[in-house]
Order: sequence, then C-alpha cells, then structure tokens
Amino acid sequence: MAAKENFLKGQLLLDSGQLSGSFFQRTVVLICQHDAEGAFGLMLNRTTGNNVGEMIVADLPEALKACPLYLGGPVQPSALSFLHSDTFIPDANVIPNLSLGHSLDSLVDLGESLSPTRKIKMFAGYAGWSPGQLEDEMKRKAWLTHPASLELVFATAWEQLWQTILRSKGWQYKLLAQSPEDLSAN
Repeated sequence: MAAKENFLKGQLLLDSGQLSGSFFQRTVVLICQHDAEGAFGLMLNRTTGNNVGEMIVADLPEALKACPLYLGGPVQPSALSFLHSDTFIPDANVIPNLSLGHSLDSLVDLGESLSPTRKIKMFAGYAGWSPGQLEDEMKRKAWLTHPASLELVFATAWEQLWQTILRSKGWQYKLLAQSPEDLSAN
C-alpha cells in the first residue's frame, strides 16, 4: 500500500455534480492526509457564519478572534483545525509552504508571531473517510480532483471557489459551474 499512500494528499476534491442533496453538494475539500487508515480533509468553501472569537472559548490573540471560522466538515464539529502558510515552511505537511495544525498552543504562537506574510485559515470539524471509502467514491466519480495551491486555499473567495475551479478545468465543466444549485429551478 506504500505506493498509493497519500496519493490524494494535496489535492482538492470537488463535487462532480453527483453529490446533489448531500452535505458535500458543491464543496471543495482539501485532502490533508490519505493513507491506509483513511483520509482527512477540510472543506474550503463553507463558513460557519461566525468569527473564531465567537465560537472558540480560548485565550487567542485578537487578530485570530476576528478571523472567519470555516466549517471543515461534518465530523467532530467541535474539533479545531487550521491551515497556515508563510513564505517558507521547510516542514510543511500538506503542500509546499502549507501546513495543517490542530494544537491550540501552536495556533496561539502563530497568531502572536510578527510575520506579515503568514496566512491562517481556521476550521470547525473536518471531512473524514474510513479505509477504502474515498477510493470507492472516486471510482463512482463522485469527486473531481484538482491540484491545491496557496492561492486557491487563501486568496479565492470561498463563495465562488467551486465555480472558479470548475471553470478553470475547461469547457466541459463550465456548464456544471453555471448550473443552478437546485436543478428544479432550471
């Protein structure tokens, strides 16, 4: 299994249009880990509608409290995860210069450091797949893949992320990107 381990790590999964009516309809999920134990990802294009300070009862730097809190997925909605980037992170664990963290102490340290190039995105919950589950969903073509980038994770408006990536994949996906969320409204 070593050759296949983490083969989706660092990829974005996009609803291929087959997840209509499900929790993952029109989502973009960054796969942070994928191995024999299963897969772990964070939805990049759903917000909780709250700032971090409204939802997390912890002593966080003010700059972090004002950040939006994203909904990482349906699993353990009280679990906190965060993605962070900087100009150079030698031990980045998702893609080059992008790391995943879960420790509140690490988050506080990041929030207190004085790096003008650092970016942080925080999530409540995550998307998780048991061993073989994601592979089965891929075989059923429920997901499209796209390489992750720092721009897509941090700089693209979350409300338009799914459509933006689909449009960039070519003419065959533009129709899907332009389709209404509720096809009965078409």
